[in-house]
Amino acid sequence: MTAASSPLSLAPAGGLPTVGVLLPRDLAADAVLPYARRAEELGFGELWVVEDLGFRGGVAQAAAVLAATSRIHVAVGILPAAARNVAYAAMEVATLAQLFPGRVTVGVGHGMPDWMRSVGAWPQRPLALLRAYARGLGILLGGGRLDDDELGLSGVRLEPSSVPDVPPDVLLGVRGPRSLAVAGRFAHGTVLAEPTTPEYVRAALDQIAARGPHRLVGYDVAAVHDDEATALAAARPALAWIGEPDWAPHLAPLPFADELAELRARSATREDFARDLPDAWVRRLALAGTPAQVREQLAARGAAGLTTSVLLPTAADPLAGLADLARVL
Repeated sequence: MTAASSPLSLAPAGGLPTVGVLLPRDLAADAVLPYARRAEELGFGELWVVEDLGFRGGVAQAAAVLAATSRIHVAVGILPAAARNVAYAAMEVATLAQLFPGRVTVGVGHGMPDWMRSVGAWPQRPLALLRAYARGLGILLGGGRLDDDELGLSGVRLEPSSVPDVPPDVLLGVRGPRSLAVAGRFAHGTVLAEPTTPEYVRAALDQIAARGPHRLVGYDVAAVHDDEATALAAARPALAWIGEPDWAPHLAPLPFADELAELRARSATREDFARDLPDAWVRRLALAGTPAQVREQLAARGAAGLTTSVLLPTAADPLAGLADLARVL
């Protein structure tokens, strides 16, 4: 898959990334559409919705916020491949792309293994499935016929009336080296979970080894305040998970990776770990600080190769807190 059909342009090499914002998965239902409208009004370039088990569906959220807005680009990050038949996923995504041309991106990934196992959807060959899924979804969205034994599909295609004029980008939300390599070969881009430090961005790009233009989206915990200490305090609790094993690839390129692992090992709880993170580490692991400081951090990520930075809100009231995050735009 190449990026030739991409509805979004890539950020200039070394320039500031596009700044997007995440729609919190547990936001009150009556705040979802106001949140999307406010994000657009404030000038965010992208709005990312999530599909976490037990929360709201990614496609339904995307459709709702696309209909409630007029300009902001909406992306799903991510749909778990094993839980969705690729032909039916293509139908859903193609519908969004036809109704809202040029405003849709879809992210696909393995899904969290524990979640997938709990619903009986963890495949025997996760990497092979994801490779086939990314390739197959691109074929179907482009109007082609799909025959694929790995996916169990034979002679499947979208009807001509359902093929979008501008196929949306398909990105892979992955972090393991072999999965990143699949993204480099079969996807328009990659979605990196938080934290996306410049060191991690560069390491991931080396493993992606894309043959052409490749979108690189990174999530980061974000807190913006005129007082840096207040911003760091707001970001700190949201970093409680990064000491867990799944986050090791994010931390390995950092000069304090071993010290961080030691801190987690001697911390009784995730909350203790987050509380004891030195301010210097929080500055590296989150987009937290004054507007000028966060813009500097964004510039460093852009220089490393990130094309979109997705801010993860930390405010107690995410809708009210959007204006603070928008001060970095």
